[in-house]
Amino acid sequence: MGRVAVHGRADGGRRMTRRATLADVAERAGVSVSTASRALHRPGRVSAGTTTRVQQAADDLGYVPSAAARQVRSGQPGTVALVVPDLTNPFFMALVRGSTRHLREHDMVQVVADVEEEPRSEEQVLGALAGRVDCIVLAASRLDRATLAAWTRRVPLVAINRDVADVPTVRTGTQGVVAAVEHLHELGHRHVAYARGPATSWSEERRRRAVVETCARLGTRFSDLGHHAPRRDAGPAAADAARRSGASALLAYNDLIAFGALDRLAESGVPVPGELSVVGHDDVFGADLTTPALTTVAVPAEELGARAAARLLAVLDGVVGAAGADATPSDPGAELPTRLVVRDSSGAPPEVVARVAR
Repeated sequence: MGRVAVHGRADGGRRMTRRATLADVAERAGVSVSTASRALHRPGRVSAGTTTRVQQAADDLGYVPSAAARQVRSGQPGTVALVVPDLTNPFFMALVRGSTRHLREHDMVQVVADVEEEPRSEEQVLGALAGRVDCIVLAASRLDRATLAAWTRRVPLVAINRDVADVPTVRTGTQGVVAAVEHLHELGHRHVAYARGPATSWSEERRRRAVVETCARLGTRFSDLGHHAPRRDAGPAAADAARRSGASALLAYNDLIAFGALDRLAESGVPVPGELSVVGHDDVFGADLTTPALTTVAVPAEELGARAAARLLAVLDGVVGAAGADATPSDPGAELPTRLVVRDSSGAPPEVVARVAR
């Protein structure tokens, strides 16, 4: 999508040296990006005056709608891109199922892009998609706040598990994390270690804060094991670090790290939960099939994907404004609760078991 000259001039008579975007049209017409999108692609959903103003701005700037946009205008299915950090993670596959199901019901086609946990790749993918799809869902974006806010001015966009001003969002709560620490405390654990996720993850920071605050409230010692890649092969290092810390319980950023931790503990002959309890997060497929079955925080991933798709359609319909007021943390509709699922990988710590045995 290289730079090209366009016919027409921007305000002040300055010739533009790049392809006009939908954001350029919206700015010239004095409307939001979502309103400009509706005026060009679904003109029956805005007033005649607004439609005329937007279409005139598009003509002045030489704006050329994407192939996907032209399909929508002609009554053909629109296209949504779902951008995920790692498609091999079962959590994001569940998101895909949820969003796909909802969009199909509304005559929208979804394409999926995997950016492999790389912020640079994420922005490259966004650049490639802009103008080729009608709108984008960004799942667990690793982009910084300013970059993410800038992208929402270029293309209708909804973020999953991010809170950035002017960016409509859907996110999960930390109720399950709090419940996990309380569960461990009730079992008798007084030292908990947390294996963090990626440093660029917004969810990671929220989960860590919930663990720290709950440990402080309960008087439980807390050990930070540092950042880990959200993959199974990062789990062994997390298990080793937990054992060195002296903690009796390991909380992992996600189930994949917890899976890898269980692998290492089994290889090392460390009984779970007899010597070390392990708790994951997400309750992905297979969490109940590990040995022992994994105690974890359940996240309604499919519902999260469906909710994000619904919010995106609301953005396109103008229900959620470009100012992003609907995306604030106080909006109860934007957050889905999480819950703890207790299985066999959590139990009383060794000292409690020994005391009971006596």
